Amino acid sequence: MIAQAILEIKEYVPQALAHVPILIIAKSAADELVGFMGIDGDTLEMLFVADGFRGRGIGKQLLRTGVDQYGVRRLAVNEHNPDARKFYERMGFVVAGRTDLDEQGNPYPLLLMSLE
Repeated sequence: MIAQAILEIKEYVPQALAHVPILIIAKSAADELVGFMGIDGDTLEMLFVADGFRGRGIGKQLLRTGVDQYGVRRLAVNEHNPDARKFYERMGFVVAGRTDLDEQGNPYPLLLMSLE
């Protein structure tokens, strides 16, 4: 079940990237892609950091750029991803609502968060 969900999400990401007005990427000193975020208006649509680069401040740096330079004030996070929720809470976001389904209509509840 989880493996199937991951495969579905992997297929969705390239489509989603095509529709995100602002895409910001993070590269390593060796010029390899280590993370990215997509922004639409005041909403963070996606934020990903490669597994081997997590815990190095890349996500924090990306999100700060989104907030400070692009006015990000809202985001949605999968309810079953407590690490992501904690990260966003440390960055000043609070849960403002909840959905029963994700953006594709799948039964993955989302927490709607906003910047305090």
